[in-house]
Amino acid sequence: MEKLIFKVYRGDSGKGELKEYQIEVDEGMVVLDAIHKLQATQAPDLACRWNCKAGRCGSCSAEINGFPKLMCMTRIDELPKGNPITVEPMKAFPIIKDLVTDVSWNYEVNKTIPPFTPKPPEPDGTWRMQQKDIDRVQEFRKCIECFLCQDVCHVLRNHNKHSQFIGPRFLIRVASLEMHPLDTVDRRELLKDQFGIGFCNITKCCTEVCPERITITDNAIIPLKERVVDRYYDPLAWLIRQLKRVFKPSAK
Repeated sequence: MEKLIFKVYRGDSGKGELKEYQIEVDEGMVVLDAIHKLQATQAPDLACRWNCKAGRCGSCSAEINGFPKLMCMTRIDELPKGNPITVEPMKAFPIIKDLVTDVSWNYEVNKTIPPFTPKPPEPDGTWRMQQKDIDRVQEFRKCIECFLCQDVCHVLRNHNKHSQFIGPRFLIRVASLEMHPLDTVDRRELLKDQFGIGFCNITKCCTEVCPERITITDNAIIPLKERVVDRYYDPLAWLIRQLKRVFKPSAK
């Protein structure tokens, strides 16, 4: 059994600091195991959010050595040796207490996205889709809403543009709707204005932290940006729309 030094954030929204603890760790332990041991032996009042401990619920998101990760999926023996292990709350959201942050803003954002609105079914009462179209949006459904991508995004984390930018997680959701072969809603104006897709400069940091390995930037954000550009900034597309308006046949 090995003793390691952990520096864990303690405090609330008013004031907090990294407090140092020595924790005995066994082979195969993950960071969440160490936090549970700390709660059991030294800090019973340490606040920590978790649920499944299997990388499926997304509850135990934190910043480990300054990098957004799931505590339950971060093995201690894979972290750099010789230095204290720091465990801090996500920085893009308000701190409630210790490692727990208030992520309710995300759920409010979700309500602003127009829901799935399918086209009418075929005469036989069914819908028909190509398999490639189904496969394209299936990746986005793997999201466990850990909000690590939201946390690492510099637009939210460093510039606090929460009122102007919905973040990578919800750009994924918009992509899952916009690319669905049956959906009929056009969300491009919302992407350009209310959802602030122009703030994203495609650094791919959100893709790097995703525990489900969703290719957020290349498969969701960039195609959405292209749709917005085609609709609002492509001069040829603008000219075609103007010509259609001019030569639109009048109703008799």
